[in-house]
Amino acid sequence: MKIIPASLFIAVCLVAGGRAAQADCGNVSIAEMSWASAAIAANFDSFILKNGYGCNVSTVAGDTVPTFASMDQKGEPDIAPELWTASVRNQLEAAVRSGRLIQASEILSDGAIEGWWIPKFIADANPDIRSVQDAMKRPDLFPAPKNASKGAVHNCPPGWSCRISTANLFRALNGEKVGFELIDSESPQSLDDSIGAAFDAKVGWLGYYWAPTAILGKYDMTRLSMGVSHDKAEWLACTSVEGCARPQLNAYPVSQAFTVVTKAFADRAGPELAYLRSRTWDNNTINDILAWQDENRESSENAALYFLRNYPELWTRWMPADVAEKVKAAL
Repeated sequence: MKIIPASLFIAVCLVAGGRAAQADCGNVSIAEMSWASAAIAANFDSFILKNGYGCNVSTVAGDTVPTFASMDQKGEPDIAPELWTASVRNQLEAAVRSGRLIQASEILSDGAIEGWWIPKFIADANPDIRSVQDAMKRPDLFPAPKNASKGAVHNCPPGWSCRISTANLFRALNGEKVGFELIDSESPQSLDDSIGAAFDAKVGWLGYYWAPTAILGKYDMTRLSMGVSHDKAEWLACTSVEGCARPQLNAYPVSQAFTVVTKAFADRAGPELAYLRSRTWDNNTINDILAWQDENRESSENAALYFLRNYPELWTRWMPADVAEKVKAAL
């Protein structure tokens, strides 16, 4: 009988084990959503699953409602890295209860934060301004672009739901009576440009914005308290309803985004599912990555690589050390 040297035997076992692990992972499809933070997450998931776990990864275009429906009804794609739950909450809960879909991590640890913001340099210089009520006492600090004798509250572009809610909150605060005017943005770009112009001129800006976004990675802003807690019933009955007769002051809700996977993927993915259950990042990190992407006009794929190269202290916590070393080597 021919004796196989121990070193060769070990090598053969390691190769076979690696192939088995790759076979267990197999083909994996990931939804690359149409907004930047989710597209970046899809790309770094793809890189990590391919290079760290040996998966054969493909990405497919996605959006919240059609991606959820396809996963729920057809079992594909395998992974939605950043699925916003607000518009599919009841259906998602039913799918999770039935076992058709599995909810992994809450990928955005801070959630999506909406509110009224001011530049941090204004907040630092005026420590008495911490709420929207405080800000509305100082129209002089937030001059309207075309009428400096008035203060301005900057609103959302046409077609955005926040345009309605912000207008109602402006009325609840008696904005016109206290010397403000509501500035409706003509487009998303004009809203962003108004913030950039205020920072360039070192003047105050007050209005609606949200996180995570590139703008809040580029410009240091402070979110103001609305002075009250979120009242869901009031929000549905009035705050979010155009032309509501008597709007009351209300706080914006915090939206949640989860990583969702299909049952078929979860059944065959042990280590890979553990990674997706532990993977989460905060808005400050996302804002920084989005700002880098915007300033450099880079693709989501390159933004994902930028994240992996510059934030190893975060992502290496999501996986075992040997997997992290494989990802680093591939970078």
